[in-house]
Amino acid sequence: MVTTTGTEGAYATVNGLRMYYEVHGSRRPLILLHGGMLTVDLTFGLVLPALAEQHQAIGVELQGHGHTEDIDRPLRLDFLADDVVALMDHLGLERADIFGYSLGGLVATELAVRHPGRVDRLVLAATHFRPDGYHPEIHDPRQDSPRLPTEADFAEMQQAYAAVAPDPDHFEAFLEKAQPVVADFRGWPDGQLQAITTPTLLVIGDTDFVRLEHAAAILDLIPDARLAVLPGCTHMDVMRRAELLPVVRPFLDR
Repeated sequence: MVTTTGTEGAYATVNGLRMYYEVHGSRRPLILLHGGMLTVDLTFGLVLPALAEQHQAIGVELQGHGHTEDIDRPLRLDFLADDVVALMDHLGLERADIFGYSLGGLVATELAVRHPGRVDRLVLAATHFRPDGYHPEIHDPRQDSPRLPTEADFAEMQQAYAAVAPDPDHFEAFLEKAQPVVADFRGWPDGQLQAITTPTLLVIGDTDFVRLEHAAAILDLIPDARLAVLPGCTHMDVMRRAELLPVVRPFLDR
């Protein structure tokens, strides 16, 4: 069932979840998966118009994020990936390119592992694949590090959530629920990553949460992968950098 909210936004009921999505442009489908505690607009707002020139860009808001209300279900990567596949079924999409940032990159990777026949090309931005993929200070926010989000970053997240969420006051409670997704993350074994045969683009900042050595190791595991490192770029800045589109668009445009 779809309830249209405007020319671009709609809801689909998938796996007991009333999932929000937006459709921009036409041509080949490209599913956009936002970062943790973010929205489609806050993650992809700067690049979405350019991506929609050559794609049917479908921005999805995952369980509990943005317009999509939380439900009484754990926040787990396998559930989130299956939700995206159910939305693809709902939209009649057998396959699509997938572009995931941070949490969205984890969901995109899980989707490629669980449903390899549904993915054409894979862009994984600011994404790690094992717990040790992050710099140690990322797991201890009490440390002072230029890699960590600023107070302004957190304020922007909360403002974006409050502007569109069904329950604007649920942000702190949902933040607590979402933290184990990364805190308890165990990653994928070598064999599962080696089985990802779809063309894959890894993008990280040189001051990202993600260690450069980790990204290089994953580059060697995924058979058809390439890596782009954005200079002078933190985790939170990856989707804001002018250098991103010249890297991503040629990869997606074949």
